[in-house]
Amino acid sequence: MSKFENDKVMPRYFIIAVVLTIIGFTVVGRAAYIMTAKKDYWEKVASRQKRDSVTVKPNRGNILSCDGQLMASSIPEYKVFMDFLAGGEKKDSLLVVKMDSICMGLNSIFPEKSVEEFKAHLEKGRKKQARNWPIWPKRIDYNTYCAVKALPVFNLSRYKGGFHCEEFNSRRRPFGSLARRTVGDMFGAKDTARCGLELAYDSILRGTDGFTHRRKVLNTYMNIPVVAPVDGCDIITTIDVGIQDLAERALIEELKDPQVHGDAGVAIVMEVATGDVKAMVNMTKCEDGEYREIKNLAVSNLLEPGSVFKTASIMVALDDGVVDTTYKVDTGCGVWNMYGRDMKDHNWRRGGYQVISLPRTLEVSSNIGISRIIDEHYHNHPEKFVEGIYRTGLASDLHLPIAGSTPPRIRMPKKNSRGQYLNWSKTALAWMSIGYETQIPPISTVTFYNAIANNGKMMKPRFISKVVKNGEVVKEFPPEVIKPQICKEKTLKEMQTILEHVVSQGLGRKAGSSSFKVAGKTGTAQVSQGAGGYKTGITHYLLSFAGYFPADNPRYSCIVCIQKSGLPASGGGMSGVVFHHIAEGIMARHLKLSVEDARDSASIFIPDVKNGNVLAADYVLSHLGVKTDCQWDGSYATGNNPIWGTAQRKQKDVGLTKMKTYRNVVPNVVGMGASDAVYLLESRGLKTRITGRGKVKSQSIPAGSIVKKDEWCELEME
Repeated sequence: MSKFENDKVMPRYFIIAVVLTIIGFTVVGRAAYIMTAKKDYWEKVASRQKRDSVTVKPNRGNILSCDGQLMASSIPEYKVFMDFLAGGEKKDSLLVVKMDSICMGLNSIFPEKSVEEFKAHLEKGRKKQARNWPIWPKRIDYNTYCAVKALPVFNLSRYKGGFHCEEFNSRRRPFGSLARRTVGDMFGAKDTARCGLELAYDSILRGTDGFTHRRKVLNTYMNIPVVAPVDGCDIITTIDVGIQDLAERALIEELKDPQVHGDAGVAIVMEVATGDVKAMVNMTKCEDGEYREIKNLAVSNLLEPGSVFKTASIMVALDDGVVDTTYKVDTGCGVWNMYGRDMKDHNWRRGGYQVISLPRTLEVSSNIGISRIIDEHYHNHPEKFVEGIYRTGLASDLHLPIAGSTPPRIRMPKKNSRGQYLNWSKTALAWMSIGYETQIPPISTVTFYNAIANNGKMMKPRFISKVVKNGEVVKEFPPEVIKPQICKEKTLKEMQTILEHVVSQGLGRKAGSSSFKVAGKTGTAQVSQGAGGYKTGITHYLLSFAGYFPADNPRYSCIVCIQKSGLPASGGGMSGVVFHHIAEGIMARHLKLSVEDARDSASIFIPDVKNGNVLAADYVLSHLGVKTDCQWDGSYATGNNPIWGTAQRKQKDVGLTKMKTYRNVVPNVVGMGASDAVYLLESRGLKTRITGRGKVKSQSIPAGSIVKKDEWCELEME
């Protein structure tokens, strides 16, 4: 007989099947109920679940100088906070015990605030039970953040100690305001480019955003990367930091001169062969009397250029063959009536220049001479003269990558159906020939003079040489030729000779140098004040000097423009002086002298050595054959530097004594040179201002004082 009792087992299976069927129908019914009747409720529940997609920002690329020095870089900055509810009573009791230690630590990191002020501030936040109480109101760098994080209680985790931070992406320029308007700015922490190269090459510098899914599980976010961010590329500029600094200092020094009191100034240095912009300075006087880069005047300032335009006028006349260098022109006694308006030379009160040659008209910048030459040969066909100006490339749109750049405005004469000029007067040509009736930005003028120096080949101003990613060149920007020849070769040689004579025997003498030849042209123009014209009380001037050096083998071209109000006003005597300082400074950098050349075997005197880096002083003195007496070890050649100390000239040697320096104590920089003194003070967080030249005579903050970051220390030199 079978052991399987069918009448007993089958009812059990039937009951199980019925129960499972009921459960199945219940699940399906419940699901249908949730999908319909409870749909709105569960959609609200789902909306509270933190599951979203987050954009991951890439690192912005760096902007570097032509020799690889950082001019703009992205670094993290932090704002630090305290959560006084985190950690409960255990943390709170620990905070009370460690409060004095914390405040003393904060005071050593931020000396601007006393221990008592820190303690009152933290107690106030603890009393309020604040969850996001700022420990320090400003952003701090990574090193400072690490120092704060190492303090008692703050070194605990966020949920135990309450210390937490908010990270920002900050754009830093290691050279401060140097070339600020050219390099460009960012809009705070928004990572949005504002101007300059930052804006022009934003798509290259920015990189590509990444993408990640973020899900909240048990109050903790889980990030699931989907697309990794692609960091931005670095761009290598043509800017030379040394030349930029030299040009900026030379321009500001002249603008601040009591006889100048300039309102604004521009200086541009360009490499002749390539068109590389090595320096571009744009200074505007602010309400506090200081000069800062507010606007890129070099590419956007549309003013009448004045006498620097005369070079183009004479070039057109020579190129068209209507005159030659032997041509004579009568300038009278310095005043000449041109169609009802008096044209004057700068020396009209002294009787003028009388009859002079064509080259001499440029050398002495005779308004009458230039305007009479052009008017006599182009008065009936002024469009031929303007076409000649266009032919020189002076009116070309340079298509610069700098935001706000504006092409020159040189109008072409137009006639109506009856042959009458619509936009032209009888005096227009005469005044246009000497730099009025036109608007040309400084960058276009220096590009024109650069072409003269480059044997007629006009180069487009270049700001970027290449784009680099991870050390590899991604894209190159080779030098670009705008016009292969701006005039005939014979005309070019004649103009080069005349421009050299302007400096050697004309009004541009102050721009010249005794060490090398300089060629260029001065310019002094009255600036129109809009509807008020040229006579609105105080006369405003644009003073210019444009040229190149060395004239016999041009390497650099340069233009200096100064805007000022009232007299005295001299393009050669003011802008020319700045040009002189820039040219001599640049050429001095190219001198390569051996240390052996400085040794004089016949001389037995001991030199006077400044205090400062005595290790470097010992290196130089030993190579010059001068004995030193020092009580320390170290080799400048192996990089074991610096060693700070004092130098004392003795009868047979120089005594070098090491002095102790402390990080939080103001050092004694009296007797040091500017370079060592500024380095020592600013490396400790101080800011410096220098007056005079030579070595430090006095310092406004006494040596031995406690360092307060960002405090100004005045250094008087003699």
